[in-house]
Formats: sequence, structure tokens, C-alpha cells
Amino acid sequence: MKQVKVFSIIFSVVFFASCNKDDNNTTSQPPVIESTVIKASGDEAGIAAQVDQFRALLGGPLNNVPGQITGRREITWDGVPFVFTNNNTFPLDFFSMTDPLGANGRKRGLLYLDKGSPFRLDSSNFTEIDASYADELIAFSKKKSIIAANSTVSELVFKVAGTNTEAFVKGFGIVFIDVDDANSSYLEFFNGAKSLGVFKAPVRTQAGGFSFLGVQFPVEKITRVKITAGNAVLAAGVKDLSDGGNKDLVAYDDLFYSEPQSIN
Repeated sequence: MKQVKVFSIIFSVVFFASCNKDDNNTTSQPPVIESTVIKASGDEAGIAAQVDQFRALLGGPLNNVPGQITGRREITWDGVPFVFTNNNTFPLDFFSMTDPLGANGRKRGLLYLDKGSPFRLDSSNFTEIDASYADELIAFSKKKSIIAANSTVSELVFKVAGTNTEAFVKGFGIVFIDVDDANSSYLEFFNGAKSLGVFKAPVRTQAGGFSFLGVQFPVEKITRVKITAGNAVLAAGVKDLSDGGNKDLVAYDDLFYSEPQSIN
């Protein structure tokens, strides 16, 4: 069977409904939020070009040490020690280390928010939760991927790499694993308390396939990202839509973002 690969590049303008009247009783125009969206669906090779295109949009080089003001960061999970793998103990601050003597690989300026759910980093396609996930939740950059263990939602913020200084990024991308429902998996971006919009991941085009979603804002700053992965949590006996179940079970893998810069 011929594999189908789907990709798109979308230059979008998001309008937020608001209606304010000035002293002359005229209606002001709603604010406009511009964004560039890159989406792709397929196997690893099938989305590679769009992932690289988003990397170029974020800018180079790929940074591995603190103290940078340009370039981008990436997280692939595979270098995380085994002690934090295949259990629900992944530290929320693993990639926001501030210890000057700590490893530079952990100083990437990304901090998960504590929303009451532990995180599970997994190298078994989550088969230790349910064996049916073996052919569904296949890691993109082999061999580890991640979920919020008791929730479909993860939230993260940014720090200047190696510090506790609050930061923003201009673009953020993610590889979702096994998206079956067009409404199940998406990103919402925030600048402070202001939502910059909700962006849905494309549906996978083949078994064990991936869905890439990357969004860049030329004007706005991203200070927080809300990741929704699927419409149910992984659990023993819970089957995916593509395996005879009625839930869309989704994990995620690589993250891509521009170098975090100080908000102030």
C-alpha cells in the first residue's frame, strides 16, 4: 500500500473577539495575532522536511550551552538517565537546571508546571502499561517518549538557560505520536495570561505514524505552552481508536523551540 504523507505550511492571522468602545462610541478593531504554522503527518522520513523547515524558522545554531541569545533548543529525551525511565518519576525541572556545576545538557530553559500529574518517560512504547500500545505509541527519535501519567494535558514555561530568570520564546514545535482524532491533540500558546490561539495537530496517515506541529509568532512572545495529547490517559485495558477502542491515546516526543530570552 502506498504511504500517504501530508504536510502544510500555514501563515495565519488569529483574531480574538473583543468589542471595546472608545469615547466617540465607535467600535475598536480586535487585536491581530500573526503566526506561521508548519504541520506534517507521516512516518519519520515523511515529516523530516517539515521538521527541518521549522528548525530553520526558529534559527540556528542548535544550542547546547547556556548564555546564548540566538539559535534554538531541542529535546529528544533519549539522554535522560534510566532511573527516570519507565516509571512516573521524571523531574519537572530536569531541563531547567541552574546549578553552575551541573551538566549543560540539563540547562535548556524548559520547566514543566506542576498540575498534579507525574510524568512518565518511556522506552517500551508504553507496553508496561498495556501490551496493545506496542505498535501504536512508537517513539519518533528512538527510543524514548513522554506523557503526563494521569492527564492528557502538560504545561510548560521557559527560563533563560541555566538560570531562574523568566523567559519567552518565539516559536515552539512538537512531534505527537498516533493522533487518530482531528480534535484530540493540540497546542495552546500564552503570553502571560493572554491566549495566542489553539493549534490542532494533523491526524496521522499510517499505523504508528507521527504528527508534527510547529508554530512561530513574529511579533508575540510565548511564555507558556499548554500541550493536550489525546482525549484519554493511558491505562491497563484502555485501547486506542486504531486498536478497537473508543479513545484516542497519544504520547509525544521531540520538542523544538527558539532560545529562551529574558522577559525583562
